[in-house]
Order: sequence, then structure tokens, then C-alpha cells
Amino acid sequence: MNLSPRLAMHLVHHGHDAVHWLTVGEPNAKDDVILQWAADNDRIILTGDLDFGAMLIALDLDRPSVIQLRTDVTLAGQIGDLVANAIDETRLKLDDGAIVTIEPSRVRVRPLQSKQ
Repeated sequence: MNLSPRLAMHLVHHGHDAVHWLTVGEPNAKDDVILQWAADNDRIILTGDLDFGAMLIALDLDRPSVIQLRTDVTLAGQIGDLVANAIDETRLKLDDGAIVTIEPSRVRVRPLQSKQ
């Protein structure tokens, strides 16, 4: 909810299967509901905050993958290509379960390996 639906449209334009939460769930849904929906539907969460990554680590989960956008600008026209390229570059890690942090000058990947 903290990113524009236009970013999802930008990702679709670049060949990604992206949806904005507004099209699948309630706008006031709690983070744990979104996290469970993403896990159940084999989706990756793209967010502008750190809450989802922290939840995954605290709960020792390996799904869903989370992409954390750590930029000052979140306009699709300005960061859409950065996000699309980062997804392409980290696709295998995301498929295996990971937290990917996108910053203007770098992309960091933290694999999620559950102890369960």
C-alpha cells in the first residue's frame, strides 16, 4: 500500500506478473494478512518499508520473498526500471526465498533459509 499502483503497471509493462494490493485485498489489511496472502499465492512482496522483512526473519519463514525499496523517490517513472532490472538480476534468489533490498547504487540479497 505504500507504493503506487503505477509501479505495478510499470513492472507488468516490463514482463513481470505484478499486482497492487488494492486489486486483491482490503486497503487497511494488516501486514500479516498480506504476508500470508503472498505466501499462499506464491507472490513476492514489494514494499517501501522494512516491516515485512523483519516479520520473515522474526517468524523464521522462507516465504514469501520480499523486495525492500530503499530510495528517496518511489515514482514508477523514475525507479521502475531499477526495480524491474533488480528483479531480473535476483530472480533465482527470489524464487528460492530471499529479502532483496534495492538502493539507488546497489542491490543486496539475503537468502531466507528457514530452520523448520
